[in-house]
Amino acid sequence: MTAYAYETDVLVVGAGPSGLALGIELARRGVDAVLVERADGLFPGSRGKGLQPRTMEVFDDLGVLDAIRAASGGYPVGMIWQDGRRAGEHRMFDPVEPTEDSPYDEPWMVPQWRTQEILRARLEELGGKVAFGREVTGLTQDAAGVTAHCASGGDVRARYVVAADGGRSAVRRALGIGMTGETVDPSPTLVADVRVAGLDRDNWHIFPPGDGEGGGFLSLCPLAGTDDFQLVARFAEGTSVDLSLDGIRAVVAARSHLTPEQVTEVRWASDFRPRAALADRFRDGRVFLVGDAAHVHSPAGGQGLNTSVQDAYNLGWKLAAVLRGQAPAALLDTYEEERRPVAAEVLGLSTSIHRGETRRGDATRQLGLGYRESSLSRETRTAPGRVRAGDRAPDGRVGGVRLFDAFRGPHWTLLALDTAGEVPDLGDGLGDGPGDEVRVVRGAAPELYGAGWFLVRPDGYVGWAGDTAADLAAYVTALGSRR
Repeated sequence: MTAYAYETDVLVVGAGPSGLALGIELARRGVDAVLVERADGLFPGSRGKGLQPRTMEVFDDLGVLDAIRAASGGYPVGMIWQDGRRAGEHRMFDPVEPTEDSPYDEPWMVPQWRTQEILRARLEELGGKVAFGREVTGLTQDAAGVTAHCASGGDVRARYVVAADGGRSAVRRALGIGMTGETVDPSPTLVADVRVAGLDRDNWHIFPPGDGEGGGFLSLCPLAGTDDFQLVARFAEGTSVDLSLDGIRAVVAARSHLTPEQVTEVRWASDFRPRAALADRFRDGRVFLVGDAAHVHSPAGGQGLNTSVQDAYNLGWKLAAVLRGQAPAALLDTYEEERRPVAAEVLGLSTSIHRGETRRGDATRQLGLGYRESSLSRETRTAPGRVRAGDRAPDGRVGGVRLFDAFRGPHWTLLALDTAGEVPDLGDGLGDGPGDEVRVVRGAAPELYGAGWFLVRPDGYVGWAGDTAADLAAYVTALGSRR
């Protein structure tokens, strides 16, 4: 009999934002899961620093929003410099006022390393953990599960494997899944976390091309909750980027009014060439791709990390339902069905923003992304309102209950809005644990919803909507849930 280092229901490869979010989703549903990470610790840089409003809603549900908000802040106003003088202001995002249905009005700035620390703490609070220094080098699948071969420490056996190991995913390469895409910009970009003396932290400091002798773009953005600035600098195609302290000092001095000595420390630095690429498929048998393993974005518009977390949010409840015997394995087919079109749409948006063709606006907030065309979405009302099956379920108040409070947790929620009739008995078939029941909220309909019955999925999207509850049981049965 083969001895494995771990035997588990789900092996998550990679402890970035998507891997950690998936670990939380599985842990809060009582699913046995193991996270492995090839590095010896969490990613140390600020790279994916923008959290969009939809991701803030996800983090509300996952129980980390308070920690995120306490450790971070909103985006500062951009200050444009010219010849050492303040020449004007620039707002990265169009201002939006919060509403009852969309309480998180604007992107929130959190260094990626801090987001990951908060997610890891939540995972450990729920009993999960990350095994660092464990590199997956290959996979062997059979009808019952997957064996992940590791460079050291023994193999891992799992019923399902999720690749959350980044744009250079070893798991994706082992499966032979290609990436189709393009280079968005052949010019290299430097991104670094630096300490800078004598520069105020009230603004995002922007030095346009031509300011100073260096001739290239430079920005220094204060990272809320830290003493760091995120530095971004673009270079001419073919330039070799120097990531050393002296190299970065030279760039800052050449492109701004700052002296080299004002850059006192480089805490992390990397260079890249922006590209956009989409995996040819998001699944191979019992193995799934999430996050950068499935789609690689230009950083423009702040979409990559957010799309990655929402991949995990979509997949987590489905894996749990299948592993608990509450849904057939066919439910897992809907992960690629739902998430790959979203990833393709967001990739196009990121590329358009990078090229200056589209402004950062409502689309970047990701509140309008949904699954109307999904096989899981059933709209049966004769005159649907603005919110339809497949859409994100907005916040609001019904019968004195805040909807996001009702949605929070691993359950389904049934909204009975301006309707008569008995609430159908759905038993525990849609629950995520023994004895769980569908949470029911009944009362006057918020304007966005209109009258009707709405069954809201565990990931906050409307699965089924009807004028009456007559066909709801049939929808639940079609999902394959135990009644």
